[in-house]
Amino acid sequence: MAHFTLQDLEKRVHERAKAGADVSYTRKLLDRGVPHCAKKLGEEAVETVIAAIHEDDKHLTGEAADLLYHLLVVLHARGIPLSAVEAVLAERQRQSGLEEKASRG
Repeated sequence: MAHFTLQDLEKRVHERAKAGADVSYTRKLLDRGVPHCAKKLGEEAVETVIAAIHEDDKHLTGEAADLLYHLLVVLHARGIPLSAVEAVLAERQRQSGLEEKASRG
């Protein structure tokens, strides 16, 4: 199986954003604006939670993939690169999870 990363998915989102809405689901989402993209992200998050509780691993994995895709669409719609999220995660690695969570109050 080929190695596929979140950076690859981000690149795909950027590429599909340049296509027409008639051929690109990503472009169609983006054309409807950030609120619509965020709503779709929320729907996928709920579906992922339900799959985590009630479905098998294959179903959960598929929902997780949908969730990550829609997250990258929202980030793209807001002009936030994945690298910015990665930078926050890297910064958080400098302290324990409990310390980091407490610092956000």
